[in-house]
Amino acid sequence: MERGLIMEQRIVKFYARESNKLALHAIPGHFATSNSHINFYIDVTGIRSRIGEAEEAARILARKLGHLNYVDTVVCMDGTEVIGAFLAKEFEKEHITSTNQHKTVYVNSPEQSRDNQIIFRDNTKNMIAGKHIVLLLATTTTGETIKRSMEGIQYYGGIIEGIGSIFSTVDSVNGIKVHSLFDAEVVTSYQAFPKADCPFCKKGMKIEAVVNGFGYSKL
Repeated sequence: MERGLIMEQRIVKFYARESNKLALHAIPGHFATSNSHINFYIDVTGIRSRIGEAEEAARILARKLGHLNYVDTVVCMDGTEVIGAFLAKEFEKEHITSTNQHKTVYVNSPEQSRDNQIIFRDNTKNMIAGKHIVLLLATTTTGETIKRSMEGIQYYGGIIEGIGSIFSTVDSVNGIKVHSLFDAEVVTSYQAFPKADCPFCKKGMKIEAVVNGFGYSKL
């Protein structure tokens, strides 16, 4: 509990360039993700959970992705379904073409296996196979989650048209641009390190928490 309170007391706010309605909460420290060690825990809970902020985030991401010709499905990772629903609505408002029978955009969240591979069940495969997909994530630090997600979507026959993320330090993955609301130029001190080359570990500093797009678990 004490460590959790200390972490909360270190929260720093960063605002999106396009809107002062969107504030990213970041906590400096020593944290571990599934792919790397990082010096900031990025908390996007408010943006993906509060209706007003989620709608604003979707509006900005839709503008960034407005060059797309087709969108059939928004695939939501890391609990981004609220933003995904608003994003699908924005695509429809912008008259981006959907090839779906009902002329509306699907919003879908895959399951994940123990080895972090994504799974679409038989009742949702039709939202992926042959469909034009926008992939939506909470945070992107190394691009590995995006790569695994893209591989899974392509395995089920989906066509990746665009990628959106609330926070990302990655510009593109497999030739597809990652459009984000916040990046390393906004969170200026953010750094990610390979696990084997973490300067905090070399100094004997303990990991404070294991983090992912959903939150953190203190150690």
